[in-house]
Order: sequence, then structure tokens, then C-alpha cells
Amino acid sequence: MESAIERINVPAYVIDRHGIISWINPAAEKIVGNVRGLQLTSVLPPEGRRRGREFFTRDLHGPPRGSDSRAVVMSPDGERIEVDLSAVPLKNGNHVVGVFGQVKNVGEIPPAPPHPSLTPRQNEVLRLLEQGRSTKQIADELHLSPETVRTHIRHLLRKLGVHSRLEAVAFARRDNLVQS
Repeated sequence: MESAIERINVPAYVIDRHGIISWINPAAEKIVGNVRGLQLTSVLPPEGRRRGREFFTRDLHGPPRGSDSRAVVMSPDGERIEVDLSAVPLKNGNHVVGVFGQVKNVGEIPPAPPHPSLTPRQNEVLRLLEQGRSTKQIADELHLSPETVRTHIRHLLRKLGVHSRLEAVAFARRDNLVQS
């Protein structure tokens, strides 16, 4: 049976009862990469991890018929992908040993509108901060020095009236500047 599930074009996965991704088929791997052995939260953006754990707990202990959810996952290159999931508890006898799930729908998340008081470069930096990128990762992606990135971050924090990167992302989400 596992061989058949591996060959279908519908992304499918198994998460053990501890929240470790124990199996994904090639269709799922195309979306999130090879994440076998990692925590389920490793494929979620930082702001979606708590909700992801809540969904997992519900799926693990919830209705035997399963449940449907909508989530955002991260591709290996940091792209956000919206997915509709269907998951059911996996049992061995009377014991729940994990969750089996399928991705029912995959959709691209459109880019957020730029913040009107930020420069185009500051908007790019904010978008990458929202994806959880570090200063070095932002510098590498935008072909800038880390110090230049820090300067952009300081300026965008000041323009948004916030004191941290996390506050900047929360502010942008609240004002619908970056997609959730």
C-alpha cells in the first residue's frame, strides 16, 4: 500500500504522535522539500507554528473521521504556499500513533501591497523578514552587505513606529501589508 501512496500525484504525509514528519511522498516533497525526521513546525512560517500544533493535536486526538484545515507552508526557498489539508488519526489497534494527511489544494499567495511610507528596498526587506529570514540571508538574497540590511531594518522600524523585527511583521500583517 505504501508503494501505491508514494506514486500518486496528491501530496501526502504521515506525522508521528510526537509531531515528527515520519513520511512524505514525492508530491509533498515537491512542495516542502525533504523534511523527513523534522518537527511538523519546520514547514510552517513562525507565526503559523502555534496554530499548526493546535491543528495537529486536534487531528491526533480528534474525530476518527478526520478534519480539514487551511494552512500556509514554507517551500525550501522560503516561499509561502497556501494549502488545504485533510487529515485523519492513524491507529495501531486502539492506540493513535500519528496522523495521515493529504493536501487537497495548493495555491500561491499573492504578494502583499507595499507599505506607502517605505522605500521599495525597505518593502523587500520587510517581505523577507516576514518570511523569517536572517540579516545574512536577506543580505545574500538582495546582494547587499549585512550592515546595509541592518540600516534598512532600522529605518523601516522607525517608519513603522515599532521596536523589533517581530513587531514590524505584526504591524504589516495587521495593516495587510504582508500575507498570512
